[in-house]
Amino acid sequence: MKENELYDIDAWIAEYLSGELGPTMKGELEAWVNASEENRRYFLQREELWFSAVCGEELEKFGANKAFEAFRRRIKAAEAQPAVGQSRWRKALRYVAAVAVLCMVAHFSYRQGGQDLKDTLAWIEVEAPAGSQTRMRLPDSTLVVLNAGSRMVYAQDFGVESREVQLEGEGYFEVTRNERQPFRVSSENIALTVLGTKFNFRDYPQEDEVVVSLREGLVTLDNRIREEAPMALKPDERMVMDKCQGRMKRERMATDSYLKWMDGKLEFDGTPLDKVIQVLERSYDASIRLEEDSLAGLRLYGSFNRNEQGLSDILDILQATGKINYRLQKDSVIIIY
Repeated sequence: MKENELYDIDAWIAEYLSGELGPTMKGELEAWVNASEENRRYFLQREELWFSAVCGEELEKFGANKAFEAFRRRIKAAEAQPAVGQSRWRKALRYVAAVAVLCMVAHFSYRQGGQDLKDTLAWIEVEAPAGSQTRMRLPDSTLVVLNAGSRMVYAQDFGVESREVQLEGEGYFEVTRNERQPFRVSSENIALTVLGTKFNFRDYPQEDEVVVSLREGLVTLDNRIREEAPMALKPDERMVMDKCQGRMKRERMATDSYLKWMDGKLEFDGTPLDKVIQVLERSYDASIRLEEDSLAGLRLYGSFNRNEQGLSDILDILQATGKINYRLQKDSVIIIY
């Protein structure tokens, strides 16, 4: 939020908490809250004052108008704020009445509502869109590299009481060691716990396998599909889970080829064509489909670099093998015999 708008922050918060703030301004407010710990504390303080003023015993006793005045008095008592335009407060007062009705009809306590709103602003989401990669460091200095088409979510207070992230897709992690606070990565199917190590975690929703590959240290894996004993991995080992069977299987690795994706490398070693298509779609943000389903199991071999070769280059090379052909149809690529 711009500096010259800070005087109006309480009115923005009032509109947000009443559900009347538009999506654009809501995004601005959320960005302002996420900008610093001071802003976050300020918001949470105002949130508590708001709900205690408009939902609960004071609302039932005094009504919406008195409740709003109580909200203003509580703000003044908690911390002196710059004056806000009278028309803005009158507009916000109408929102208080609306919230009062919602509170009475829905029978929500202000604390539950407050928790829901805290949850709204309590998560940070990082994405690597199709055709790209994202590299970042978490607040504890842990390095994370997300592969194309991946998404990671973690709490704003990451590192305060716990270190947990939720992952959808593929990510490489170099975890900063902290023996007092384990690092945890969870997907829909697997939960991984480490103290400090280097590993690759792959769990795309559209794929039928989960693969966790360990480069250094030690990791512990918990099955979230079915009950079985936790699995501990050592360096140069990986866990492969078939999502249909739901069981973890340990395998030895001869090389670190699983990390080549970070350098833009795409390697297919007898990979079924339908799996090749998944990788190409994510890597190039493209739409590719098979003309005949019978082509799905065709196995292809090749090593490519998406930083140096375009999608058409790869398709031309695969076509030169004589196994497939392709044609362009509007914004899609059609694989044919």
